[in-house]
Amino acid sequence: MFLRLSVWPRVVGLCVLLSACATERVADCPPCAQVPPVTQSTPVPAPAPAPVAPKPQAVTPPSAPVASPAVAPGRLVAARWTDLPGWNADAMEAAWPAWQRSCRVLRKEAAWAGVCAQADALGDAPPRAMVRQFFDRNFRPWQVRNADSSANGLVTGYYEPLIRGSLDRNAQHAWPIHGVPQDMVSVELAGIYPELKPLRLRGRVEGNRLVPYWTRREVSAQGEAFPAPVLAWADDPIALFFLQVQGSGRVELPDGSYLRIGYADQNGHPYKSIGKWLVEQGELKLSDASMQGIQRWARTHPARLRELLDQNPSYVFFRPLPDNNDGPIGALGVPLVAERSIAVDRQTVPLGAPVFLDTTRPNTNQPLRHLVMAQDTGSAIRGGVRADFFWGFGDAAGAEAGRMKQNGAMWVLLPKGLAPR
Repeated sequence: MFLRLSVWPRVVGLCVLLSACATERVADCPPCAQVPPVTQSTPVPAPAPAPVAPKPQAVTPPSAPVASPAVAPGRLVAARWTDLPGWNADAMEAAWPAWQRSCRVLRKEAAWAGVCAQADALGDAPPRAMVRQFFDRNFRPWQVRNADSSANGLVTGYYEPLIRGSLDRNAQHAWPIHGVPQDMVSVELAGIYPELKPLRLRGRVEGNRLVPYWTRREVSAQGEAFPAPVLAWADDPIALFFLQVQGSGRVELPDGSYLRIGYADQNGHPYKSIGKWLVEQGELKLSDASMQGIQRWARTHPARLRELLDQNPSYVFFRPLPDNNDGPIGALGVPLVAERSIAVDRQTVPLGAPVFLDTTRPNTNQPLRHLVMAQDTGSAIRGGVRADFFWGFGDAAGAEAGRMKQNGAMWVLLPKGLAPR
């Protein structure tokens, strides 16, 4: 489809659609994964606030499709290894498989090729002391700061859920798991606005105009007339909703086999929290607005289920994935590793980079201090010190993820001689 330039001001004014190829939880599809640019220098200069392209939620400019992000990005400040609490205590050999997966992508960047080659030489299972020595010798820590220079932020959790479903619709399995719709148009913006390289415009053609794509409410209202393939039929609408929030998962079929699905695309509308809406309505206390609390409310108020779900206009579309023992695919394009992968705001943290995370386990003061890899993103993961911790697959991981809302600090590890811009 060819869009005339004269159409753009009208398109931009109408569409709340500028978002990185995103789900609620896993905000980028693998083809959009980009490592933010860095400059190689010796000696390393003091970092300056990074100039970044904005990632707007809504677009209302008079002449150009550029708007301020809802949350300001952060910056990286030079640090010392002694600043990292628990650095010498972490069982960081558990992070080595995740680091090797990051290198599948990072080695394509000249600044990372050397350290990835050195990692190859250590093999697949180096001992703990060798892993720590590798990072001590080859990397330098940079503390993540928020835009206001504060050093603490929010750490939440996510996981790969399991839901029940069927390849055929029946009375028990009546909730469609949609693939990408045929009428959705996705426009890359970099050709016209290079500063919007990570962003896409999503919509549909109505007459000679590109208009916002259907909201969740509008998708549901169309029923079987909605022009998208159905990959499977779920037996629980609230479980399906949270699978969309997580961005990937597995569907257990009646014969005991599994269909693994992952993020394919999204309708372009911003994510809105249904837990926040329940609190605002006086239906839940803030302390009960966890995934588990929302699920309990939904199952005790079936008549209001559709009203609840429609508060979030965002809708995620899936694609089938090979069913294997690897984790789901994150924004970097590699499988995630349980408790060693996180989602970040890539305006501050380079995608693929090692990060040392200092936080606590859900609902406790027990330290959780891990070397992790920034391998994913999320539309709700915005700002400097902001991370989503991947707990793994299944109900036990879901129980941890659903309760996790902790305070934390972060340090990005960059190869020596590499400084943030």
